Amino acid sequence: MFPKVHAGMEMAMERKGDCTKTMGNWEKHIPIFAQKMKTYPGLLWKTMWKVGHDDPRRVIHAFKVGLSLTLVSLLYLTEPLFEGIGQNAIWAVMTVVVVLEFTAGATLCKGLNRGFGTLLAGSLAFIFEYIATESGKVLRAVFIGAAVFLIGSAATYLRFFPYIKKNYDYGVVIFLLTFNLITVSSYRVDNVLKIAHDRFFTIAIGCGVCLLMSLLIFPNWSGEELHNSTVLKLEGLAKSIEACVNEYFVDTDIEDTGNQSSEDPIYEGYKAVLDSKSKDEALALYASWEPRHSRYCHRFPWQRYVKLGGVLRHFGYTVVALHGCLRTEIPTPQSVRTLFKDPCNRLAGEISKVLMELANSIRNHRHCSPEILSDHLHEALQDLNTAIKSQPRLFLGSNKNQATNMLALAAAQASQKHEKAPGVSLSSVKTDSSALMEWKSRRASDSKEAERKVLRPQLSKIAITSLEFSEALPFAAFASLLVEMVAKLDNVIEEVEGLGRAACYKEYHPCDEVVVTCDRKKINVSQNNVHTDGAD
Repeated sequence: MFPKVHAGMEMAMERKGDCTKTMGNWEKHIPIFAQKMKTYPGLLWKTMWKVGHDDPRRVIHAFKVGLSLTLVSLLYLTEPLFEGIGQNAIWAVMTVVVVLEFTAGATLCKGLNRGFGTLLAGSLAFIFEYIATESGKVLRAVFIGAAVFLIGSAATYLRFFPYIKKNYDYGVVIFLLTFNLITVSSYRVDNVLKIAHDRFFTIAIGCGVCLLMSLLIFPNWSGEELHNSTVLKLEGLAKSIEACVNEYFVDTDIEDTGNQSSEDPIYEGYKAVLDSKSKDEALALYASWEPRHSRYCHRFPWQRYVKLGGVLRHFGYTVVALHGCLRTEIPTPQSVRTLFKDPCNRLAGEISKVLMELANSIRNHRHCSPEILSDHLHEALQDLNTAIKSQPRLFLGSNKNQATNMLALAAAQASQKHEKAPGVSLSSVKTDSSALMEWKSRRASDSKEAERKVLRPQLSKIAITSLEFSEALPFAAFASLLVEMVAKLDNVIEEVEGLGRAACYKEYHPCDEVVVTCDRKKINVSQNNVHTDGAD
């Protein structure tokens, strides 16, 4: 009896202790929660300010949406309009919420798809309703069911067509929804056609308000967005290359900032290029729906911007690899880097100048300079080549010494594995002549079988660090990536020139002189005869 009572008392005490602990935790969390609630308004305000400061068009678009909703709400709030339209006025509000997008092209695409989908569905439903009323009640139900099945299957299958899915997928969905609502409702409701008629007009009113807001009040053009983003991508790549090379030759050791890559200016420069595929395709699609708002009434080749974006992404992969050289596991000594600092900086500067010139040609709707690949770029490339050739021992070394060092390092690692615990770090391996003598003395006493078992796994671990030119290998990769960029510049220039020919860019004139200053992050361009309208 007594042990049971004692056990019950212990359980009660444990529950009481748990409750006390829980209350203690709550008392600790309450001040933290109160502190967060105090800082929340300030954090919210900073976020709101940053979003609007980064792109003021977002604030304008928010006011445009609010004004549009207010206008269509008058259909409900004003008595004469409500008596004429009735409960279907809510469809105008729903249309504004769904259709009004940030750019004019996106609004046009969704608005016209919704309008024509609703019109086509209503017309087809009216035809089916007229045929169904001529038959009996049972045959009418069978006819409506068959019509819903056939139209639903056909419309859904059409959505798999690439062209339909790309341009009219939203319209097909609206058509399918409206057709089923009208056709199925007509079996139980007598005045369904009048309801469809009123609903179509309310949707047309909502689409009209959206189009007026998008096209006439501070319009945001998808083509302009695509044009400007292409310019920014070229400038971002240029700044990333120059910043990457400058950081590579900094005297201080480069710290690993992999966790802070989102704040790295080099990363920010090429991030927009790598993440641009879906955005470019969407903007090009919406731009094709926009009216011709340029001085010259030619159809702008928006798909050429998408193709240029693909070429820039391939170029950006090389910049990513160049950025990775800053955090290599086998760093090149600063003394070796200093030997090639000037030619690498010069070559990176010339590559950046070419990219900046391409960005300016697109910004100003003119062709590139015929001398965009100037002699300075080729001279910088030759200087780097000469500098590498002047230091052959860094990259070639002696085969005899290389083999000797490899054996010495392997022997030292093997001996330390016998003497110490397994898992010896590479930093403890001896690399001088004493290691070689030690290995030779032990070799006579060990059998060939045991030696072979020990030596082979160690060679795989120290083969890289035993090479005489291992310290120069990372720089060789860095230099080869710079040379690869020069080779890929031809593809970028060719694509930009193709865009200029398709978009009827004006010819280059010597008076359009461009001064590029990447270090100050700005570009000074003389505005003599600069064409700035069109898609920009």
